[in-house]
Amino acid sequence: MRFYRRLTTIKAISFDLDDTLYNNRPVMLAIEKQMLQYFTERFALLLPELVPKLKPIFNRRFWAPYRQQALAATPDLSHDVVRVRYETYRLGLLAHNVSAEDAVQEAQAGLDFFISLRSDFTVPKASHELLASLSKEFPLVAISNGNVNTKTLGIAHYFQHIYHAGFQRGANHGESGHLLRQKPAADMFTLVCQQLTIPMEQLLHVGDCGFADIYGALNAGCQTAWLPQYGVGKKLQQLPHIELTQVSELLQLLDYKQ
Repeated sequence: MRFYRRLTTIKAISFDLDDTLYNNRPVMLAIEKQMLQYFTERFALLLPELVPKLKPIFNRRFWAPYRQQALAATPDLSHDVVRVRYETYRLGLLAHNVSAEDAVQEAQAGLDFFISLRSDFTVPKASHELLASLSKEFPLVAISNGNVNTKTLGIAHYFQHIYHAGFQRGANHGESGHLLRQKPAADMFTLVCQQLTIPMEQLLHVGDCGFADIYGALNAGCQTAWLPQYGVGKKLQQLPHIELTQVSELLQLLDYKQ
């Protein structure tokens, strides 16, 4: 553990999920291959006369124009990885002459398949042990820009609150409510401290990304712990309070609980 700034009283700890509590890169690489095969099979059924002529490869490059189209129409979708994926699939299907009704159904089916794969992996034992120990001493919360299902992963019970960026569900019939913007926006950090009734400076946020996690949490007024263990997050723009080489080092923070 390396210290850059003096830590003060910590009343709660928030965790980023992807690439902080587990290595997410191999998961996403495997999913990309599975989604490519999935849509190859679906398009072959939906448009059997078209696929042999075009021989499309349903990778990121194929979907990119439709994602851009979705964001151009509704810029706030950039904060909601679930809805932008659905819209990307729907627009891509429509562009290849799939009917509007079938495009809706197929886009939802594709999204459902993606989500089923998204949380189909095992969280390291060290992360379970850490969360179990810390949750006895601090309120823990999860703050994620992504859509991994913490309940499926078996870690939801460690957290008092779990926040995902995007359009939050309203109380009536599942309608979309207010928007929680992705980190580095302060929305989720602020909500955590409001719901835990603590000052912003008493929240320690742990994450891998120098921009979304560290820059975002510092700008919100929180303390920060940077964990670049998996080497995928963006570089630091501001120094964190502490730098970790492995997540288990957080157990040393028990001394800062007052």
